[in-house]
Amino acid sequence: MADKAVIRTENAPAPFQGAPYSQAIASGGFVFVAGQLGWKPGETTFASGIAEQTEIVFTNMRAILEEAGSGLDKLVKTTVFLQNLDDFAGMNQVYARQVGDQPPARSTVEVAKLPSGALVEIEAIAHL
Repeated sequence: MADKAVIRTENAPAPFQGAPYSQAIASGGFVFVAGQLGWKPGETTFASGIAEQTEIVFTNMRAILEEAGSGLDKLVKTTVFLQNLDDFAGMNQVYARQVGDQPPARSTVEVAKLPSGALVEIEAIAHL
């Protein structure tokens, strides 16, 4: 693999509004996944609640990781951005089920605003 390889799949949304970033970059034995939002490829509206949005985030992340030759079981670090920290329990219930019994290191922060009113965004680093 090249020192820096762009990862792209049609099974996850393209960069938000054509912004200049990649879905993920593989480099140095890791894959760095850009923040994923709770909408499906080709759609422009979000699922209706924190649990549903978090499920879609993980569906998108899984597709990107698989395209890179990795998977959710190889996550080493995530950062969760919540529009409202009161949504932590709903996000965390889905998160715990998705990451399994060896969860990655994680930071969770409340932010003032996410793109287009999203409730959650998650970025990740995984082993290749």
